[in-house]
Amino acid sequence: MVMKKFGLISLSMVLCFGISGTAFGQSAEKPKFSDVKGHWAESAIMRLVNEGILDGFPDGTFRPDEPVTADQFVKMLLMSYTQMYPNGERKWTTDFVQSLSAMNKNILQQDYRTFDFKPSTVGYWAKPYIDLASDLNFISKTQFPDFKAKLKREQVAEIIYYTAKETEYLENEQYSMATAAGIGDLQSAKAREQKFVAEAFTKGIMEGYPNGYFGIGRDVTRAESLTILERIVHRDKRINVKKAEDGLEKIVPTKDGSYKKLIFPDQKMLKAYDVLQEAAKLRGTNYDLEETTLKLYKDAEMKAKDLSKSTVSSQHYEEASLWLEPEYKTYGVTVHVQEGMLARNKEAIKTFTNYLFSYDALTFDNIFLNVYNQVVLKEAVETQTVQVGNFSVEIHVEADGETIVFSILEKNG
Repeated sequence: MVMKKFGLISLSMVLCFGISGTAFGQSAEKPKFSDVKGHWAESAIMRLVNEGILDGFPDGTFRPDEPVTADQFVKMLLMSYTQMYPNGERKWTTDFVQSLSAMNKNILQQDYRTFDFKPSTVGYWAKPYIDLASDLNFISKTQFPDFKAKLKREQVAEIIYYTAKETEYLENEQYSMATAAGIGDLQSAKAREQKFVAEAFTKGIMEGYPNGYFGIGRDVTRAESLTILERIVHRDKRINVKKAEDGLEKIVPTKDGSYKKLIFPDQKMLKAYDVLQEAAKLRGTNYDLEETTLKLYKDAEMKAKDLSKSTVSSQHYEEASLWLEPEYKTYGVTVHVQEGMLARNKEAIKTFTNYLFSYDALTFDNIFLNVYNQVVLKEAVETQTVQVGNFSVEIHVEADGETIVFSILEKNG
């Protein structure tokens, strides 16, 4: 897939070229740079200068084709999420604040309530911007050993990846990697960098060159960075990229409080996700839906314990889970046998399995209850696969003797 110039991310921001980088409170009169007229990014440069987000150099030049440094880009990124008032004051845009998670909103409104959007006049000028971007998880301070170093295209893609994770959602990784597979130099990027490049490309934030190459290892120019930033903030300016067919995508919540896009294999599984949401409501607030797994809890105390655990544990706080595996076209029901579990969760489980099996739902119910009662009575249950309508159902009891997994795979044809 061929891309035009570098399309990177977008935002109305400020390139700080030294301590006095941004012209706060200055008039909106267009400065006349000697090296911008006729440049492909002329309109973007003039617009951001007039918004008080970036400046040129004392000699009357803007130097659009010079490399941008990491600290300059971070400042521009943050400033792109602001607006300037007639009195020169600057505030975060409402859309930006609303896009943040509850945790990041708290960081912005509490820890940075006195943030003045200006570079530091004591010490390293970019420290306020780098600290804030790091606390919001847009970047990691260890990402750049030297923030004054020239920024590479794959490094910009990494910033885009984590910024999108905190302000909108991530694309389905399998889909984005497939979409970006035609990039000529994708394999020259490190394995971890490839997903960043694929994300930026699939979102239409970054493009490549007419020869089909992304430009791995190449510096990002000041002009290119403006185009990228603008596309980050203004989605209507992004490049149109082929999307999933038949509307089989859905944006779902993740464990860390952000969102990602999943691509479902067919309409049945896409609808099954909606059924998970319906089943969840039958348990009041005693549930948690993360990506495509619905966990059902005995009560609020068990839910709180599960959500607050900081490490992976073999202990199960949920009583049952209803789940989907889009990549493997598999549905599932997992239950942990304990007193009262069935009474509390039967209606939610049946909502899910009735949708899957339709006219054969009663057959599955009988199989489910038979296995469940065997486990209650401490009887041995061998792993087995049974046919229920158009589905193959694998039944497996874990080594703890209390966890039953029903893996449900729809047969082809």
